[in-house]
Order: sequence, then structure tokens, then C-alpha cells
Amino acid sequence: RLTGQQQEINSLMQRKSAVDEENARLKNEFGNLNRKFKDKSQELKDTEECARKKEEQNRLVIKNLEEENKGLNICCADLLSDLEKLRKQEAQWKREKSGNDARIKNLETDLAETREQIKNLHSICSNLLSRVAVKQEKLFQKDCDVVRAK
Repeated sequence: RLTGQQQEINSLMQRKSAVDEENARLKNEFGNLNRKFKDKSQELKDTEECARKKEEQNRLVIKNLEEENKGLNICCADLLSDLEKLRKQEAQWKREKSGNDARIKNLETDLAETREQIKNLHSICSNLLSRVAVKQEKLFQKDCDVVRAK
């Protein structure tokens, strides 16, 4: 009976030893898992912090882009307004140019007619000058005749 109990005690001691070894192994594994968990938890915190910072950065970038977009929209509206004014001004200038072109054409026509009239008047003047010269010659002859007759 004592040997039976001794065997049972030995058996229990072996089981206790095996349980202790298993317990130590599980504690070691638990420690390793706990470290991994802490590492992963820190990694998750870091990733979340990084994501939060990125998100904040993106919000700022979006806000800045929206502000820039507002400015560009205002600039665009101003440029479109200027363009419309310039188009109206161009249309006005085209109308004025058209009127000026018509006046120039009329003036050129009047100038051509006036030149023709001047040409005709020169011709008449030349004619009259030669007739005056003939009359003066006749008058001179008559004066000479009067002087001779006296």
C-alpha cells in the first residue's frame, strides 16, 4: 500500500511537474503574446495618430483649396466681366470704324471730284491767261498805233 501511495505521489509529482512546465510554457507564451499585444496596440495608436494627422492635414489642404477656388472664381468672374466690357467696346469701335470708313470713302470721292474741278479750273485759267495775253498784245499794239498816230 505504501508503494502504491508512493507511486501515486510520484505520479502526482510528475503530473504536477508536467503541469508546472505547461504552466511556465503558457506563462511564457502569455508574456510573448502580451508583448505582441502591447506592440500591436502601440502600432495601432501610432497608425491612428498618423491617420488623424493625415486627416487634419487633408482638411487643411481642402480648406485652402476651397479658399483658393473661391479666389479663382472671383478672378474668373472679374475676367469674364472685363471680357464682356471689351467685347462691347470692340463692337462700338467696329461701328465707329465702319462710320469712319464710310466718311473716308465720301471724303476721298469729294477729293477726287475737287481735284477734277481744280484741273478744269486750271484749264480755264490757262485759257483765260492766254486770251488776256492776246488782248494785252492787241492793247499794246493799239497803244503803239495811238502813239504813232499822234
